[in-house]
Amino acid sequence: MKIIIFSWFYFLISLCIAHSESSNKEQIKELNKYWTEVSRTVREGDFKGYKATCHREGVLVSGVNNTSYPLSDALARWKKDFDTTKEGKFKADVKFRFSQRINDSTTAHETGIFLYTGNKPNEKPKKDYIHFQALLVKKNGEWKIIMEYQKSKASEAEWNKLKPIS
Repeated sequence: MKIIIFSWFYFLISLCIAHSESSNKEQIKELNKYWTEVSRTVREGDFKGYKATCHREGVLVSGVNNTSYPLSDALARWKKDFDTTKEGKFKADVKFRFSQRINDSTTAHETGIFLYTGNKPNEKPKKDYIHFQALLVKKNGEWKIIMEYQKSKASEAEWNKLKPIS
């Protein structure tokens, strides 16, 4: 009898773990789509699209500058850069790689490095590698960043240790 109960218990635990892994893979897939969209909006200078990836009460924290303020203030400051990119007067791109991803169906905490590249036409691109953390929430089926913590400068070597999102 003990063997049957133990076998049943083992089966249920295995089933729960398999379901959890499957669910987590789906969340990572959704989050990868979110980060791909953020990259697209930066590359194309799509300010409206970028703003749509942000929670209206979002916060931006800069460890480099030792500041914290509403993401809406950062968006107001960045709008001219998006417009310049859209007009073709500036080329911008951002890519993301992660060292830790913790999530469930409606919340996510992402830790990694982003690479922001920018340049004017006929100039060499300037690359900035930044350690960051992001807190996201899923509302009405859409992921929104509610907190972005740009922690510190990163190196190309640190970037290269992390895998690209797929």
